[in-house]
Formats: sequence, C-alpha cells, structure tokens
Amino acid sequence: MTVDQYLISAILLATLLLFAWGKYRHDIVAALAASACVLTQLVPAAQVFQGFAHPAVITVAAVLVISDALRRSGLVDWVASRLISLTENLLMHVLLLTSAVTLASAFMNNVGALALFLPIALATSARHQRSPAIVLMPLAFGSILGGMTTAIGTPPNIIIANLRDTYTGAPFGFFDYSAVGGVIAVAGVLFIGLIGWRLIPKERRNHNPPQGLFAIEEYISELRVSADSSAIGITLEEIEGLGEALEVVGISRFGRLRPANAQHRLAEGDVLILRGDIQAVPALAEPYQLTLSTAQGRPAGNDEKTPNTETPILAEGVVQQGSMIDGQRVRQLNQLTAGDLAILGLARQGRTLNRRLADQLFKPGDVILVQGERASIDQHFQRLAILPLAERNLALTPPRRILLALAIFVAAIGSGVMGWLPLPVAFSLAVLAYILLDFIPSESLYQPIDWSIIVLLALMLPVGIALESTGLTALAASTTVELTSGLPIMLMVAFVMIITMFLSDIINNAATAVVMAPIARDIAQQLNLNVDPFLMAVAVGASCAFLTPIGHQSNTLVMGPGGYAFGDYWRMGLPLEMIIVLLGVPLLLWVWPL
Repeated sequence: MTVDQYLISAILLATLLLFAWGKYRHDIVAALAASACVLTQLVPAAQVFQGFAHPAVITVAAVLVISDALRRSGLVDWVASRLISLTENLLMHVLLLTSAVTLASAFMNNVGALALFLPIALATSARHQRSPAIVLMPLAFGSILGGMTTAIGTPPNIIIANLRDTYTGAPFGFFDYSAVGGVIAVAGVLFIGLIGWRLIPKERRNHNPPQGLFAIEEYISELRVSADSSAIGITLEEIEGLGEALEVVGISRFGRLRPANAQHRLAEGDVLILRGDIQAVPALAEPYQLTLSTAQGRPAGNDEKTPNTETPILAEGVVQQGSMIDGQRVRQLNQLTAGDLAILGLARQGRTLNRRLADQLFKPGDVILVQGERASIDQHFQRLAILPLAERNLALTPPRRILLALAIFVAAIGSGVMGWLPLPVAFSLAVLAYILLDFIPSESLYQPIDWSIIVLLALMLPVGIALESTGLTALAASTTVELTSGLPIMLMVAFVMIITMFLSDIINNAATAVVMAPIARDIAQQLNLNVDPFLMAVAVGASCAFLTPIGHQSNTLVMGPGGYAFGDYWRMGLPLEMIIVLLGVPLLLWVWPL
C-alpha cells in the first residue's frame, strides 16, 4: 500500500467509527472527513465543495421540497382518510398502512412519507385500542422498502444513478430500480403484514394505549409544591395516587436533585420529578394543590394572554435526527421558540432519565409534550424538525387542487423518464411550478430540505473520489476477488449486498452508497463483468437498514411512539434482510445479466 492509501484508509476508518458512535451528526462527521482529505492533500482544496453542485445533491433537495408540496396539497391526507375505515381487522390494519406508506415513499422522501402516515397509524391504533407497536415498526420498514423502487425514493438510489452515469456514460432511469426493488418491496410488505409484526416482542404488542393524547407511558414531568398546597408536611408514602401509573424518581429542593425517599416530608418549593402516564398527573395534583410545571419552572397553562390570543393546546412530537434541538438542553426550547412553546414532559425509550426536566439533553427519537398555540406549534415543529404526533382532523383539499399537484409531479417524472430533461432540471421546474401556484409559500421554500443530508452528500462525494484516486477501491476489489476466487458470481453479488447492508445498519445509507459503489464497480471490472448488478446490489443493500433504530431515520422516529427497545428491530429486520438477499440477488442477475 502507498502512503496515500494508508492515509485515506485511516480517514475512512475514523469516519466509519464516528458514524457508528453517533455522538456527532452525520454532516459534521462528513465535514471532518472532507477536511482531513484536504489537509492531507488527497483532495484539492478547490474541489472539496464541488459536491454541492452535483446532480445527486440537487435532486435530493428538490425531492424534499416536492414531498412537502404533495403533503400541503392534501393528496396523501385524501388517501389516508379513506384507509381509516378499513382498519377494523388487525391484519388489514398492518397490511394497508404498510402498503400505503410503501407506495408513497416510492415517489417522495421516505421519511416524509412516514411523517404523513405516522399520525394516521397512531389515531387508528387508539381507535381500535391496539398497541401502536404493532403498526409503527411495519410502517417504518414499509417506508424504507418503498424507497428502493424508484430513482428518487431514497438518496442512495439517486447517488447510484449518478455514479453509473460517471462510470458508463448513462445514469439509471427512473423506473430501472422497479423490476427488482418493486418485487422486493411487495415481498417485504407481505412478510411484514402476514408474519413480521408477530415477531415484535409480546410485551410491546400487548400494551393497550390510553385514550386521549397519543400517550407515551414513560413521560418525565414535574409537580411543584406551592405555598397553599395541602401536601406540605406529609411524606411521599402518604400521597394517594402514586403507584403503577406514576412514580417519583427524584425530588429537587433549592435546586439540588436528590433520590426519592418514601419518608421525605414535602416543603414549599419542592419539585417532584415524576415518571409515568402523563394523563394520571392531574388526578394526582388536584387533591394536593400541586402545580404542573413547564421546563422553565412556570405553572402550565398560566401564561398571560391578550384577548386575541388563542387558547393554548397540548401537542406531542418526536425529535428527528438533524433537529436543531438535538443535543440542546430542554430549557433552551423556550429560547429557540421565543417563549411560544412550553415543554411539559419528555419520554425517552431505553434510557434512564436522572436529571431535572430542564437539564435533560434532547436526543433523536425523544417524544415531547408541549403547550402552546396551534399556529406556533405547527411553525416551530416544522422549523425545528419535530414530527407532530398530536391528533389532527384531516383538512381535505378540493379535488381539483389535488389533481393539479399530482399532474405537476407526473409531468416532472415523465420529462425525466422520456429523456426530455435531466431529472434535477425536471424536479427543479416542478418546485418552481408549486411556488407559482401557491402550493408552497415562498417563505417556506427551504424549510423541508434536510440540510444535514445535503451537507453529508456534498462532502462525502470528494471523500469517495479520494478513495478512487488513491487506488484504495481497486486494491479492496482485487483483494476481494482473490479471497473469493472460485466462488460463483451470484455469491460475489450477494457478498457486496450483505456488506452494504451491514454498513447501512450502523452508518448513514447515503454515506454507505458513496463508499461501496466504487468498490463494487472495481470488483465488476476486475472480473470483466457488467457493472450494473453490482451497483444495484449496493443500491438495494444501502436501503436495508432494518436491524437497528440508528440505521435509518424512519426507525429512529418510531422508537419512542412505539415503545421499542434497541434490540427489538432485528427480530423482524433480520428475516426481512434474509428474504431480500435470497430474492434480490437472483432477480438482479436476471434483470441485469452479467
């Protein structure tokens, strides 16, 4: 190996470890990797930002905006409203919702598709008194499956299409993924709907959600002992209402947090840190005149309002990866929203909360309960990348408006498929049409774009170029060919797909595609084989993050609302990935002959 190969190997290994560690956001890790390549002169400084003009990056940004326009048009709401009445039967409930989100994610961002159907899944679960765990993991997996069926369904497909253009002079077409991805998606949905959901642990499936808000049982909330409280002077064990639904996990006095003690006598100013069903808190607080506090220490619901101000409401939301509040303290939400939102509770699955509510650090997948005006909640949730979970009435758009939005989208796809316009140009024109026709307010144009993904893609592309220019991908390919000499070609394709699957379960799928695509190409070239099945194997594998909640944003988003533990995902995800390999590899070699 050369010095440059050792350098890029060290940078790549450090990058993969940082991705897997998860302490820093994906875009920050990508920036560190690109900076290291520049400082070691593996990538010319003048070229490090050229990825921002790459067609794959432009396409991803345009698809995110188009997804938001389709949401605003009411198209998906119109479809979802007709599915609600068909979910009486449990099997149909899982199959219908999984199928619907799979179809939607084929033509829009898969996280956006999940965001549209998640409130519907929660509402129908509550309506039928079913645990949301039964439908939410299938919903997340369906959104991932749908992404592998078209060129715009997921960022890895967009990357692979453009890299194929670089390698062969022609990109993959819009529906080139459908022959293999479509069959895999159908098989995956059938497995999930008929068998997969039964593999979710029984304790998750048997939990019936309470009525009202889409309650998460493990909310952390706070009650303050006011001067007129009848609880002053009594011990914790004397308070009626503490039991299975609620427990005191700590007490704060004079700003000092101490463990809960049954013999602790309450005094004015004490703050009880509670864990449990948020809806049981009022019944506990009322007899003792205890005050439900926000993270800022103010009584809930007592904000001064002018006569024209709306009555505050309660709403729940899930913190998404890349959110502005990720890593911020809970108390900082008040500053970030200019006091518009007051946080009343925080739910976090699989982690112990041992601080005051205000001192907790937001993490992706956290479910928060906030109080505020409806307009403020909508505005700040979108700006801060918080997925709303509160039940909302479906506001149906006039049919003509829905048809117009759909026609613009179909025209953009048709222009790309027919070769009249490159896809980035066609989708950019569609975005412009949506703005001119008021589907998207001009001031909200850039809000749907996940800039962390854009930065990740743009800065990982030069890292991928460095892998090739140093000869490391060729070296990795030749080593792989030597170690697997004599094996059937089908096993070589399967090997590429499985390695890509493994990486995608621990790092971002777009980064996985950037790293694995040149290696797959070099393996095909050294074997004198068609590069297409190897690139498609990378595309399929990069979309198979089913084993962990951190492999894909969709998995992270349902972890809190579904009450899942980290180890729940592989139970359904592992057999699903096995099905995909056993079905996908022969299909790839049939559709894309060697």
